[in-house]
Amino acid sequence: MGDPGDITRLMARWSRGDEAAFESLLELVYDDLRHLARRHLARGSGDAVLDTTALVHEAYLRLDRVEGGEWPGRAQFFAFCSKAMRRILIDFARRQQAEKRGGSRIRVTLHPGIASHDADVTQLLTIEDALRRLEAHNPRMARIVECRFFAGMSVAQTAEALDVSRRTVEREWARARAYLQHALADQERER
Repeated sequence: MGDPGDITRLMARWSRGDEAAFESLLELVYDDLRHLARRHLARGSGDAVLDTTALVHEAYLRLDRVEGGEWPGRAQFFAFCSKAMRRILIDFARRQQAEKRGGSRIRVTLHPGIASHDADVTQLLTIEDALRRLEAHNPRMARIVECRFFAGMSVAQTAEALDVSRRTVEREWARARAYLQHALADQERER
């Protein structure tokens, strides 16, 4: 991982409008973003057209639209990047589901692996739906899930990113997992 001090300094320069700092920041954290992308892809759609590099580049495009990095530290920056990657994968999965239901009406020959691919996409969207319900119930618990589960952050990193105590993260992480397990079980019963 890039030097935390360098990352923080580059983020500060970027927030003051220094575009060169943005490019330097991305060079410094590129490997970290690839690691984060691999984590997301491992949890998402197995046969997705998106690969690690494509996901990092899509996240880069979303970062490029942000007006100066307004994150107080690198933990918040990586939490934002993780959320951007998750949103990209969710949008991709939704487009695949729409196309599967006749969105573009192109005939294709089915291959044996397509059933598992559809199951992966469905599972990703099911998890997203449960996370949205958690967010409506308790937004901070949803942010904790994003940091811990999707970004792979430690309790300390999550506490820093969300500006809460470690004990709060531990307590709400346990509650969030229980909530999501219950929500996913309910969704499974509904099918």
